[in-house]
Amino acid sequence: MTRPDPIDWDAVKQRIEAAGQRLEEEFAPPADKRRALLEARARALAVAPAPAPGAGFDALEFTLAREHYAIDTVWVREVYPLREFTQLPGTPAFVLGIVHVRGRVVSVLDLKRFFDMPQIGLSDLNKVIVLSNGTMEFGILADTIVGVRRLLHAEVQEALPTLTGIRADYLLGITSRREVVLDAHKLLSDPAIVVCADVGD
Repeated sequence: MTRPDPIDWDAVKQRIEAAGQRLEEEFAPPADKRRALLEARARALAVAPAPAPGAGFDALEFTLAREHYAIDTVWVREVYPLREFTQLPGTPAFVLGIVHVRGRVVSVLDLKRFFDMPQIGLSDLNKVIVLSNGTMEFGILADTIVGVRRLLHAEVQEALPTLTGIRADYLLGITSRREVVLDAHKLLSDPAIVVCADVGD
């Protein structure tokens, strides 16, 4: 019976150390490689996932200065008939005033002024669409409420080049039926629309 060759413990130790170094380099790369990996991951996370085919949302359709608009109902708290309102001194021109809605005081914005649209006199058909994101709440004025229908994301195309300036900043896009789809999230989160309640006595 032949005796096995003696184990070269120094060689074994060197192999283990080399393997450990390779693992360390793989799982703990140098600073420049770590930075590049983190930047690549950040870019990947920043890309918004494309809507699933057939995905859509329920949209409240309304008219404003003879144009048709739509807004995602997820941001719509309720629709309230505009019977009377109280004007507020010292507020921007696009703030129509305040109304009382079920015990709450809600400011109402006139998007015709905010979007610099042609001014048409108020009528008995005016409605207030109360928008809310859980933190901010206000109403927007509408001439008439058309109804609610399902809109597919694929139906909403980019805004036309002719829609520039402040209006384009608050749009999700335009439908094939020429409906202007408003970005309620942007409206509700824009500090330019926040109305300060502290006015001079």
